[in-house]
Amino acid sequence: MTGASCSYISIGGNRNPAAADWSSSGLLAFGAGRCISLWNPLDPEYRGVFSTLKGHTDRVNVVRFLPGQSSAKDIIISGSVDQSLRVWRRLGSSDSFSLCSLVEGVHKASVSAIATCSRLPSVFASASVDGVVAVFSLSIFPQGGLDVKLLQTFSTAPKFYPLALALSVLPSSPSSGPPALILAVSGSASSVSIYLSPSPPSQFSCQATLSGHENWIRSLAFASEDCSNPGSDLILASASQDKYIRLWRIHPGEELPPAAAEGEGKTFGLSNRLSNKAYKLRAEGDKVWSVTFEALLMGHEDWIYTAVWRPQTMDGSGLRLLSTSADNSLSIWAPEESSGIWLTTSRLGEISDYKGASTATGSAGGLWMGLWGPDGKAVVTLGKTGSWRLWKHNSQEGRWVQSVGIGGHVKEAMGCSWERTGGYLLSTGLDQTTRLFAEWIRKNEGVSSWHEFSRPQIHGYDINCIASLGGNRFVSGADEKLLRVFEEPRTIAELLESLCGIKELSKESMPDAANVPVLGLSNKAVDGSTVLPLPNGSAPEEGNDENKEQQEPAQSAISIIENLNHPPLEDHLARHTLWPEREKLYGHGYEISAVSCSPDGKLIATACKASAIDHAVIRLFETETWQEIKPPLKSHSLTVHGMAFSPDGNRLLSVGRDRAWTVFEKRGVGWEVLEMREKGHTRIIWDGKWAPVEDVFATASRDKSVKLWQKEDGGWVSRAALKFGAPITALDFLGEVIEGKCWLAIGLEDGGLYVYHVKVGDWANLELLIKLDDRITPDKSVTRITWRPTKGQVGKREMAVSSEDFSVRVYSIPIA
Repeated sequence: MTGASCSYISIGGNRNPAAADWSSSGLLAFGAGRCISLWNPLDPEYRGVFSTLKGHTDRVNVVRFLPGQSSAKDIIISGSVDQSLRVWRRLGSSDSFSLCSLVEGVHKASVSAIATCSRLPSVFASASVDGVVAVFSLSIFPQGGLDVKLLQTFSTAPKFYPLALALSVLPSSPSSGPPALILAVSGSASSVSIYLSPSPPSQFSCQATLSGHENWIRSLAFASEDCSNPGSDLILASASQDKYIRLWRIHPGEELPPAAAEGEGKTFGLSNRLSNKAYKLRAEGDKVWSVTFEALLMGHEDWIYTAVWRPQTMDGSGLRLLSTSADNSLSIWAPEESSGIWLTTSRLGEISDYKGASTATGSAGGLWMGLWGPDGKAVVTLGKTGSWRLWKHNSQEGRWVQSVGIGGHVKEAMGCSWERTGGYLLSTGLDQTTRLFAEWIRKNEGVSSWHEFSRPQIHGYDINCIASLGGNRFVSGADEKLLRVFEEPRTIAELLESLCGIKELSKESMPDAANVPVLGLSNKAVDGSTVLPLPNGSAPEEGNDENKEQQEPAQSAISIIENLNHPPLEDHLARHTLWPEREKLYGHGYEISAVSCSPDGKLIATACKASAIDHAVIRLFETETWQEIKPPLKSHSLTVHGMAFSPDGNRLLSVGRDRAWTVFEKRGVGWEVLEMREKGHTRIIWDGKWAPVEDVFATASRDKSVKLWQKEDGGWVSRAALKFGAPITALDFLGEVIEGKCWLAIGLEDGGLYVYHVKVGDWANLELLIKLDDRITPDKSVTRITWRPTKGQVGKREMAVSSEDFSVRVYSIPIA
């Protein structure tokens, strides 16, 4: 059977200034772990990431679209820590891409930059952090093939190591023969090296070194002053960690441009930082160009990561430059008409940090990259949390308006759990956050899309596991050796009801919202009358407006969420969607490894990392009193990796590193070992789940097998064993029997996903229903699979999958 589809992919972007590009066709590609994620930011249905390209074996650092291609022929060039370059091509009008070319051996270190040329797409350059710069030619064949040929390599080491490249055709008259190329290279030095090639097959040679910056240079970009005139001057923007952007003018001919000849710089003061030195570039014959300093752009308060020119059109609207900085702002620059002085026309993002806001709340780390939309009427930026912010220009009001972006985990997603009725999905990971996803339903438009609606927990420790408890609560376990229980605030419940149709009857008893006290880790409940404290705990000074702003009442934060008619933006998620903490559960001596909740929500089972039997115990907690049921359950000798309660809640299955599985049974007020199998598998058992019928469960192991166990008079017997080509890391049974069959989803260490079904009573005959297409499966190990609880639905079921490739995915599986 076919027809399985991926309804949603949540994945965070790599925090590298070069790891994304937005094509003229409207497609944005960005590095996410070792994948390339594809997203259309201007999609009217807000679909989000719809595909991930797998191929690289390490983190993707650079993504570039080849300019000049039609939307049906989009070509992506990517570079990675794995030292390779890969060229991808869109397959016709579909959303799929295929890998067309792999370049290995040229770079011997992590690829740090790629530069393409809009007026000559057949040439591109790449650089790696060992100092090697390579120039390639790219030929596209009519039948769809590609050929990449190395033209030249040279090294900038040990002078500096390249972090940014820019490539362009030099201005010239139409009759002057083949175009000369200019390549700007910069990185771990305060100067820009300019290389020139008389024509594409010719070698590049270093012609000038532009000095003036006082720190590393992170971004370079060329733009033609008048795109309708091939002889117009080129402008080079260089953005540096010294908090400044410098503009350089490349002018054809022996004569200097008027401003440089007169000694003028289009900027404010700072004469000691400015130089009117003219650099000469010479090609074969009598071709000469001059490079002069044009302007110094000041305004950012921290390192500048990117500087990008607006896509040039024939409307004569002039040059616009976008820059992003570690000061959390995105600036748009333009020259003033009368004086030509470059000024900031718009400043987006966080204009200034909230005093006392911690790194965890998203106020530090800055904006890592910024991009223009294909028509110049939209911009996106990627922040520290891996989330994309999107602004669209409102021409009637003359301002930029923030729209719905996307986000996801930026490290391994370790677990996911559906709310008990299937209303929303919770996930957690090693990026120290817990996230809530739900479906935004627009009944008037007849469409729906998945989004992140809350970030309940922003923590200081890596979080390893999560379980929904029912009653709008969940529990998570982290490396801090304790578990924390959270309850949903009223603001989030009302938001989910209005946008997602998830009704909650007991909103009156819920806390209004939550915040994190300064220097604290626990989310505290607040109500509308609460006044958030100042960072240092002092009282506001009389007449100090700044302090009054910091003394923001909780009511304003609550009203922000209550008045939303769309999913929360990243600014809201990072500050206003926390859940208050209800309880802490103590007892374990090491990092929490697993947590599970009984079907009735009254018991929590927890385990921690262990190398001895005394620590490999399972602790049970009652959710009414939050008291531990003693004594803890002893059976395993090493870490317990997975636990699951039976459908009736009277038995508990545990599996672990010691290759054993154990079934505990409730007897009176305590629990006892009903059966233990010391060698259930020959390697670590990663997961175990009960079937929706009595006395049958499945186990998944590193020995590449799944075993199905059924209880007989003498104990549990292995009825079936499935062998795979990779270790099995996760599995889950659908929580209902359909047409006399049980449905088992299986996840592998390589990201592969399978769905099997088996007739009740005929446990030896597991049949493969679907092997999910590799193009929609995760790129790394599956950490958790969980079916959505939706009994009675006809035709399809949904399952959520978390993975070490940073992603959380929701799949639609045809059942009948």
